[in-house]
Amino acid sequence: MNRLVDATSPYLLQHADNPVDWWPWSDEAFAEAKRRDVPVLISVGYAACHWCHVMAHESFENEQVGALMNDNFVSIKVDREERPDVDAVYMTATQAMTGQGGWPMTVFATPDGTPFFCGTYFPRPNFVQLLQSVTTAWREQREEVVRQGAAVVEAIGGAQAVGGPTAPLDAPLLDAAAGRLASEYDATNGGFGGAPKFPPHMNLLFLLRHHQRTGDPRSLEITRHTAEAMARGGIYDQLASGFARYSVDAHWTVPHFEKMLYDNALLLRLYTQLWRLTGDPLARRVARDTARFLADELHRPGEGFASALDADTEGVEGLTYAWTPAQLVEALGEEDGRWATDLFAVTEEGTFEHGMSVLKLARDVDDAAPEVRARWQQVVGRLLSARDTRPQPARDDKVVAAWNGLAITAIVEFLQVAALYASPQDEDANLMDGVTIVADGAMRDAAEHLATVHLVDGRLRRVSRDGKVGEPVGVLEDYGCVAEAFCSLHQLTGEGRWLTLAGELLDTALAHFAAPGGAFYDTADDAERLVARPADPTDNATPSGRSALIAGLVAYSALTGETRYREAAEAALATVAPIVGKHPRFTGYAAMVGEALLSGPYEIAVVTDDPAGDPLVAAARRHAPPGAVVVAGQPDQPGVPLLADRPLVDGRSAAYVCRGFVCQRPVTSVEELVAELS
Repeated sequence: MNRLVDATSPYLLQHADNPVDWWPWSDEAFAEAKRRDVPVLISVGYAACHWCHVMAHESFENEQVGALMNDNFVSIKVDREERPDVDAVYMTATQAMTGQGGWPMTVFATPDGTPFFCGTYFPRPNFVQLLQSVTTAWREQREEVVRQGAAVVEAIGGAQAVGGPTAPLDAPLLDAAAGRLASEYDATNGGFGGAPKFPPHMNLLFLLRHHQRTGDPRSLEITRHTAEAMARGGIYDQLASGFARYSVDAHWTVPHFEKMLYDNALLLRLYTQLWRLTGDPLARRVARDTARFLADELHRPGEGFASALDADTEGVEGLTYAWTPAQLVEALGEEDGRWATDLFAVTEEGTFEHGMSVLKLARDVDDAAPEVRARWQQVVGRLLSARDTRPQPARDDKVVAAWNGLAITAIVEFLQVAALYASPQDEDANLMDGVTIVADGAMRDAAEHLATVHLVDGRLRRVSRDGKVGEPVGVLEDYGCVAEAFCSLHQLTGEGRWLTLAGELLDTALAHFAAPGGAFYDTADDAERLVARPADPTDNATPSGRSALIAGLVAYSALTGETRYREAAEAALATVAPIVGKHPRFTGYAAMVGEALLSGPYEIAVVTDDPAGDPLVAAARRHAPPGAVVVAGQPDQPGVPLLADRPLVDGRSAAYVCRGFVCQRPVTSVEELVAELS
């Protein structure tokens, strides 16, 4: 009996027709294993995962494999995006046993959940052999199996321990982190390390803030080069925008085609801030088009943002996206087809599989002549129309609280920067206006959905789908990312409601996730007990729960003037600081927030009757130092603490600038404000 048919997770629903007697993660599943005296097989993956699909087709859809699993195991299917706590515990076990991890993750455990053998993808012959071997070991070597499981639990308990060394995250440590990133930088291709290469969005956000604080040209150059290399590579969809999860090579050419919400949210934030600080036209275009991708492709009207687009289309990776020269000619005609072949580096040999090529931008178009840009856009439109006739990848429609928080923050920043550079003379002014309108609407939809659907009895739920909230409870990253998003939305709208909600989320996190020594656990004190309580301080594909919460605490403290939230942030950052010094590639978000604290962060309040059009507001946002908060509105506007007791000056708009709760005299001119922020 397969029990996944009523699941809210699209990933679990993909397995609802398997000949495997799947259980969702539940106490009942473990009780059944205990009753039958058989091991538990825990299979963890997610809907957009290519190799998860491969293993499903090879093994889980096979009648003989299903019978072997049903006869000898209780099999549990887990969506890692719904249950990041379960994933974190067993991923740590997998890494401890094998030295590496990934998805699909395959874990064999005792009926109490203790893992004793872990792995990732297994081809069907190997998987069948493994099932038989584990079955034999469970029957004939039970004592050794249990002993091995106890050792694994002890190991992962140590790996997730809290209360380790602490240190202030000060300027020398952040400078050293930037220097170490520079030493690991791929000066030829951009990014860090070799293949596979992941977009280092959080590291680049840190380096941008580091450049702002120090003026270090190297940090800016690394960011600009990597951002350009990614945007011109195959990892970026040159027709419809949106970034793929990673590149299988070192030069961003061939992606793993899944498009994740969290990557695109963090990359939108990166290109937006690069645009703000440099005015770079490529950064402007990529920010605009990534915002449009989020609004057009991932937004679910009346809800939030969907999690991902799949890597596969009809079981084939890249089917939607790759081209041959002949296909370009067929879609565009001989002349434009040959032109596009050169522009997008499509070769007869191919850069992907079977003579196909992934489109990349081989020529600089952002600074090209107007007629070249016009031809490029016309070609893009025609190719996209042709591509739309192909089979399209499926979408994982579940709404994840943390990732929607990241998207809200990114879109708020994009809207603020787009307003700074708005000009009716721009050749694509109408396009930019259209993107800002749809992005704003999608962002507000997501915020309302989180506030009204995901908040249940004062606590966050992790996921929802089709307007229905799921059972999994929120983890630390949900509270941190959503609180930071609500702080951003408060700054954009001037509405006190969002700041109040952010404070309530942070108070809940402080009450239920706190660990000794200023650290935080990833799960609440009243959440389901697993074999270990995860407390991972490192940033990986997304900010760690700890880094995300610190960001929310810092923003909320600056917006309210309540110092206890800043103190909690500083104590938590001190638990991450030793890792920042040694492994900055895995602490980018924490280092980014550390730059904000080192900067102040600045608290900028502009009292004005025209928050949308006042030059002081534009100057504050354009020149905001790292992590600064900016609010604008009428004096003593309800629900906006930074505007309290701050009057107009001689009837004129005025900017009040504070840094770390120490304030300067109000200024009334743009020149004075810029001087205070420099």
